[in-house]
Parts: sequence; C-alpha cells; structure tokens
Amino acid sequence: MDAPTSDLADLLARTALRDRAAFARLYRLTSAHLLGVAWRITLRREQAEEVLQDAFISIWQHAGSYQRHVAAPMTWLINIVRNRAIDGLRAGREEAARTHSMDDDALDIPGDPLAEPSQLLAASIARQGLERCMSTLSASQRQAVALAYYRGLAHGEIAETLAAPLGTVKAWVRRGLDRLKTCLGDDPSAEGAA
Repeated sequence: MDAPTSDLADLLARTALRDRAAFARLYRLTSAHLLGVAWRITLRREQAEEVLQDAFISIWQHAGSYQRHVAAPMTWLINIVRNRAIDGLRAGREEAARTHSMDDDALDIPGDPLAEPSQLLAASIARQGLERCMSTLSASQRQAVALAYYRGLAHGEIAETLAAPLGTVKAWVRRGLDRLKTCLGDDPSAEGAA
C-alpha cells in the first residue's frame, strides 16, 4: 500500500460525496492489503473475498463517517474489514451450531478434567483480570498487543496493519506488555491469565 495517508483521506472524502472514480481509486490502492487482512482472519480465500466485497459496500455507504482526527484512513479501512471478517466467522459458527446435529455417541465422551466447575470458575476469574488489565492500555497498545498475541503477527506485520512506524509499534507492544505484567502481578485473581 503505497498511497500517502492524505491521498487516502481525500479519496474517502470524495467517496462520501459519491465520487465513483475516487471510490474506484481507493479500491485499487487498498484492496490487496485489505484482502490480506481478511484472509488472515478467515483463513479462506473465498470467504476473505466476500468479506472484502461487504467491506467496500460499507465503505461506500459510510465514507462520510470517516474522521481524520480519530484514525488514519488505513486504520479505519482495516477496522471495517476486520469487523466484517469477525462477523462472518461468528455467523458461520452460529449457522454450523444450528445445523449440526449431535448424535448419542458424542455424549459418551468422558469429560475434560480441566472443564470441571472449579477450573472453569478459575479460568473465568483469570480472564476477567486479563480483560480488566487490557482495558488499562491505550487503544494503540491494546490493538498492537492483541495483533501480536491473538493473531500471531510479527512487529512488521502489525506496523503494516496499523499503518504505523515499526519503532512505534515495537514501543506499543513493549509498553503494553510491561503494563499488563505489572497489572496482572498486582491482581491475584488474574493468576494464570497471561
């Protein structure tokens, strides 16, 4: 993605005015990168293409809601794609749950000792502690840490995804992890969450 931020912001502004040429140029400049984002989340090319199509329909319809002072254009576009991809995954899981019938043999599988009520309660308490600590991070730190640990992205990939300098991304991750370590160390209920 070689287009400067100001060019993308201008294209979004023109798209909000229903300028089809600006929208086409926005698509040409960003679609390959955004398809990669969708693909990383869905892990399927066909589904990623559907996500991208839905995302660009949304971009066309909501370009007027983009605000330069809130986010970089690429960050805004990535968030739309990311949200569409996650919504698609959730919808697929819900559909599978509705259409998948459970046979009697599935009920004969012995229980997981880690799924005992006391273990589930401990895991829930630890997860709440982690969520509380994550909420203390800045939005940039939280997003960078989440991309690193939940998506397994390297610093360079995070920098590309967030359209931020590599050094800045490394600082966000390092400071975010330091803050989480301190927070989780102070919270005995969060033991084992990290």
